[in-house]
Amino acid sequence: MTILPIVLEGDPRLRQKATRIRTVDDGLRKLAFDMHETMDDAPGVGLAGPQIGVMRRIIVVHVPGDPEEGEEEIRDTLINPEIIRKHGREVGTEGCLSIPKWIGDVPRAEAITVKAIDLDNREIRIKAYGYYARVIQHEIDHLNGILFVDRVEDKSTLREVQEGDEEDFEYHE
Repeated sequence: MTILPIVLEGDPRLRQKATRIRTVDDGLRKLAFDMHETMDDAPGVGLAGPQIGVMRRIIVVHVPGDPEEGEEEIRDTLINPEIIRKHGREVGTEGCLSIPKWIGDVPRAEAITVKAIDLDNREIRIKAYGYYARVIQHEIDHLNGILFVDRVEDKSTLREVQEGDEEDFEYHE
């Protein structure tokens, strides 16, 4: 188990576009495993390569399920993810492991279709809705050098989370 250091706002790598991954190999699979461990340790629900200083197009996602609502836990690794379809619009509160203790209201598509490669080097397509779609969109933004604060339309919603209030918002990336 390797917990990787998370790159914080101000580091120029967070504003750069990550490069496409050409092949999936054991080194990439280990990186994905370490990214999941780092995300879980933080704790967060998503992590992108640039957030750990790796300028490659890889994201990991963990959306906890709600058994009472019949929702299953989702744990994904997506390589070279690309949104190919978007539908709807909703505003939700987001935070980011690279911008600790800050949250803001961000508009995102309600539903997306994503094309990516999995860890077995197979092309996959995912239809994501709601919170899951929000997490994927946030992580893909990281691959393009975009932070959630860039997407906040009403800057008055950008606010610092006080100690102990971390659980009062919906999204901890």
